[in-house]
Amino acid sequence: MKRLGAWFGTALLAVVTLAATAYVLPSLLGYERYVITGGSMDGTYDKGSIVLERAVPAADLRVGDVITYQPPASSGVTTLVTHRIVRIGHDAAGRQVLRTQGDANPDPDPWRFSLESDQQPVVTASFPYAGHVMIALADRHTRMAIVGIPAAIVALISLVQLIGALRERPASPVGRVAGITGP
Repeated sequence: MKRLGAWFGTALLAVVTLAATAYVLPSLLGYERYVITGGSMDGTYDKGSIVLERAVPAADLRVGDVITYQPPASSGVTTLVTHRIVRIGHDAAGRQVLRTQGDANPDPDPWRFSLESDQQPVVTASFPYAGHVMIALADRHTRMAIVGIPAAIVALISLVQLIGALRERPASPVGRVAGITGP
């Protein structure tokens, strides 16, 4: 039983170490990480996929690139969007104006926009369904369960060990003082 427990503990530690490495490594290599939470890119990047993006100069963007951006405030969309560039034009001032569309959407997005930065992350890799863990961790109750259940198990094991130690402890002699003998 001890051997099985040791093996399980080692396997769990290895999984946690690999997960932490996978979480941190992209940032160390210069990538941004996004989780696809909607269905507008289904077929290319399904809901729950993780996409890795690398920043490129905005001037190097091309039709067909998939980018993650914040739509203009007038769009009413308050979350980041990951869509494909379907058109690149310029406004009267010469600024680049983009039009995007989700691969699963029949029509382009109703807004046009200019980037506010000289750099824009472009999708370079994806990991299908790997983001479901992050989506689940965004839920407070799920996070509490992931932390609370192991904490409760540790507390229960500690309590059992404490009770066991108290039961095994020899009773202390009451009223006896070492070296004194009675009549």
